[in-house]
Amino acid sequence: MRDAARAGLPRDFWTFWTGQTISQFGSSITQFALPLLVFDLTGSALDLGVSFALGVLPYPLFGLPIGAWTDRVDRKRLMILTDVARAAVVGSIPVAALTGLLTVTWVYAVLFVSTTLTIAFNSAEFAVIPALVGKDDLVTANGRVQASFSAAAVIGPLVAGALLAVVALPLLILLDAASFLVSALSVWLIRRELHAPREHVTSIRADVVEGLRYVLRHPILRNISAMMALVNFVSVTTFAQGVYFAKTRFDATDPQVSFFFSAAGVGVVVLSLAAGYLRRRLSFGVVALGALMTSGILTAALAVVPSYAGAVVLVAGMAGLGTLFNINTASLRQAIVPERLLGRVLSIASVLAWSANPLGALLGGYAIQTTGNVSLVYAVIGVLTFTIAFFFYVASPLGHAERYLAPAPEAAS
Repeated sequence: MRDAARAGLPRDFWTFWTGQTISQFGSSITQFALPLLVFDLTGSALDLGVSFALGVLPYPLFGLPIGAWTDRVDRKRLMILTDVARAAVVGSIPVAALTGLLTVTWVYAVLFVSTTLTIAFNSAEFAVIPALVGKDDLVTANGRVQASFSAAAVIGPLVAGALLAVVALPLLILLDAASFLVSALSVWLIRRELHAPREHVTSIRADVVEGLRYVLRHPILRNISAMMALVNFVSVTTFAQGVYFAKTRFDATDPQVSFFFSAAGVGVVVLSLAAGYLRRRLSFGVVALGALMTSGILTAALAVVPSYAGAVVLVAGMAGLGTLFNINTASLRQAIVPERLLGRVLSIASVLAWSANPLGALLGGYAIQTTGNVSLVYAVIGVLTFTIAFFFYVASPLGHAERYLAPAPEAAS
């Protein structure tokens, strides 16, 4: 595999990369601000679970038809329109705060609607990257994208934590609204054709069925989705309750909570940049599933670490390892799946992998609220994450995924 740093990636890729990096900076502020806002409004682990559940519920509800739809429309226009819409939706939070209308229900609604729009954007984005770079550069390009996103994710919470001294928490989200408009501009500036819409003689339902059959019949895609459904179900609580964990376990201040988010970004930057190097030298199973197993060990360690500083280091490792897994699975899907099915496959994979997230987030929040022991819940999550990843490494095709790298026959044939 060629090294993209030597070969050089196309100008259109870097235009896209710039806009998405700025957008990620804004989104990282919102990802820090919204859980903190829910905690400030309610102080409840269960409400944090509800907010996270509503933020992922659109995937099982709308993911399949949206993914099929993105394969039959102009992806460039779709990304621009969804960016503008997301700017308006998240921008409603500071407006509501200024007018005295902001409630936790309003935050719930924003999470639900913005996630629905994000499904459409991400389905198109997943299919666009292979159109911007060669197949040999997919892992490295995805690593560069993820690394820059995470660098922005490091800076975003730190900036937000500093701005809290002079700016009210809801007003920080204006930065995210502005960043979506920058993203829309960057997509508009791309010169090459991102998608040539084909004529459709089938319905969206038929397209969904075709994509679903493709995923379920392919050993790698099927097993990745099954494993991630299990891992996400048990581990989603660590993300949903990050603010609650920091506040109750270490009595963290708002700026200290921002360091948790930034530390996660640091871990992601480091391992995203290493993704191409590791994948060229080690198998998919060793890199991807080894990352998940190690993440499970770190989660269990987080449950008992005695100091805030130690927890920050563990959070960085957990986030980086999770992203290392995601980069490798995304690149594997992009290498296997035919271009015309890419949007559907991403949405289907997301639906299958994230379908249990709402229930997992609610049960995790309920478990913490009931037991009053967030450390115990985190320890159980770590053990289960390791066990699931180890099982799929030794008992599924994911342990030798390289055998399936050649494009598989399409489901229709």
